[in-house]
Amino acid sequence: MKAFVDRSGCIGCGLCESICPEVFRIDDEGLAEAYGEVDASNEDSATEARDSCPVSVISLEED
Repeated sequence: MKAFVDRSGCIGCGLCESICPEVFRIDDEGLAEAYGEVDASNEDSATEARDSCPVSVISLEED
């Protein structure tokens, strides 16, 4: 599974990174990016990060 962030709508709050740092981080521009793979060990937290995003810019898609 892959995670994606629509950076055009990201507000850089950092919630996704705090919930699932294995997949999400805040970059030098202050916006979230998906840099890690979603696997069995972090799928639940990646899903929680997606569902918790206040601006709904995170998506998860099957490979």
